[in-house]
Amino acid sequence: MSVTRHAHLPAPSAAPGSPACTDGPARPARRAFHRQAAAWAALLVTAAHQQAWALSLSDLSNQDASSGIKVALEKGVQAAVALLGQQGGFLDNPKVRIPLPGFLEQAAGVLKMTGQGKRIDELVTGMNRAAEAAVPMGKDLLVKAVKSMTVQDAKQILTGGDNAVTQFFADKTRAPLGQSFLPVVTKAVSQVGLARTYDRIAGKASGMGLIKNEDASIEHYVTGKTLDGLYTVIGDEERKIRQDPVGTGSALLQKVFGASQ
Repeated sequence: MSVTRHAHLPAPSAAPGSPACTDGPARPARRAFHRQAAAWAALLVTAAHQQAWALSLSDLSNQDASSGIKVALEKGVQAAVALLGQQGGFLDNPKVRIPLPGFLEQAAGVLKMTGQGKRIDELVTGMNRAAEAAVPMGKDLLVKAVKSMTVQDAKQILTGGDNAVTQFFADKTRAPLGQSFLPVVTKAVSQVGLARTYDRIAGKASGMGLIKNEDASIEHYVTGKTLDGLYTVIGDEERKIRQDPVGTGSALLQKVFGASQ
């Protein structure tokens, strides 16, 4: 019986492109290439995000900057007038409540000890009521100042810090608003019993350098403090919008104030 011997034939070579071809030295090279490609892609994505977050005022158009700050300030004006132009708007708000000038405030303590406390309280209440009555008179003038704002004004407010809004309105409206408020304040404080007593005492105190000259008249003192309080609250309201532009629901405000942060 004969035995058939099978010759050991060499294994067939894999066809080009078949999986077997990746078992050789090419596999590590391909893995290195893919890792490198992924790394470059990650770097590109990171760079894109950084560029997006790096938007600054220079990336804003003049129109965007001007329109955004105008919207914010007009909202601030409306909110401030509504807040202050109601009963208690000044009197019940410690931040803007109008006290007696420094020297007279100290003297008031002595007068209260002599039984004049009620009259002093009436005077302080009357001053603050006068401010509350005057504030609504300024709304149109304040809004007009906002609408006539230049692009330079807008960018100055965006970059000018916490006092930029107060400074803008003081520069643009203090003189005309003072003229508008003064008759209203004069009429209101004339009904307060101690108003003339204030003028007499304050006039003497001013002559001695104890209070400012402009504070020697109760009408001018209250008018000035009314303007200070109004500008302060407008600035506060604008700051709220600046800090939370998303809460306004305005895409323009989000863009402008997001770039300024």
